Amino acid sequence: MNKNKSSVFSHLIYFIKEGFSGVFFHGFMSVAAITVIAACLLVTTTFLLVAYNIDMQIEDLQSSNEIVVYIDETLTREQAMALKSGITALDNVADAIFVTREEFFENFLDSLGEDTYVLDELREDNPMRDSFRVVMEDVALHAETLKALTELQGIADSNSDVELSERLVQLRSVVNTVSLTLLVLLGTVSLFVISNTVKLALHARAEEIGVMKMVGATNSFIRAPFVVEGIILGVAASVFVFAAQWLVYNYLGAQLSQGLPILTMVPFEEFRYRLAIILFAAGVVLGMSGSVLTIKRYMKV
Repeated sequence: MNKNKSSVFSHLIYFIKEGFSGVFFHGFMSVAAITVIAACLLVTTTFLLVAYNIDMQIEDLQSSNEIVVYIDETLTREQAMALKSGITALDNVADAIFVTREEFFENFLDSLGEDTYVLDELREDNPMRDSFRVVMEDVALHAETLKALTELQGIADSNSDVELSERLVQLRSVVNTVSLTLLVLLGTVSLFVISNTVKLALHARAEEIGVMKMVGATNSFIRAPFVVEGIILGVAASVFVFAAQWLVYNYLGAQLSQGLPILTMVPFEEFRYRLAIILFAAGVVLGMSGSVLTIKRYMKV
């Protein structure tokens, strides 16, 4: 039992050692491969992070951007409050919060800050109306929800920013499509680069492989160092991309917060572990896939 464990461990050390030897032996090609793979991953993850930030912006908008509907002035306070059941029964409505005309007026005055005195004289002749703040479940259905609300009897008017919701949803759709397209295209480029690097290693070690076959080495034993070499290339590129994203993302976040305070980026610390896992997995998958595909195609063992 101990002998088998020792054999597996020694084989593993051999595969790793040979994998690193292959990377250093093809120094220029390895550096080129890591650079190209890193560039592909950097572009792809950049779009993924943009999409992630847009999703977070939409979630914030969904929790803060409400539809305000104004009640017909001919309705009594009781009749106005009774409209809540009809509003909450509509699709995509999570909640409806009744706001009296007095509360509405006071909130408006508070928003004026030091200029409150300008409208103080209107307290006795309040121009506001009773209203409902309608919270949506999905901001992507903003327009449909607004239409359904304005069609309810007793609703006189509304106030909401449909265009902002639609633009954010459209932007998310475009970025997600671009991200998926880049993921496929740049992933293919990465596989091609790794395949060519491993192919060079196969040709360089053709004689050694022939000798190993003659002495009875198994196919798996011969293939393993090349797979490890591909994984090393992929993981090395992933480490570089993670470090680059960390620096660039934080820099852009700081610049954006100074130039456009209303637009904020999700702090890198909130998703750094997930990004690290994704990049590591991508490096391993790309490296292993590129190596295996090349070995099957060019190595008849």
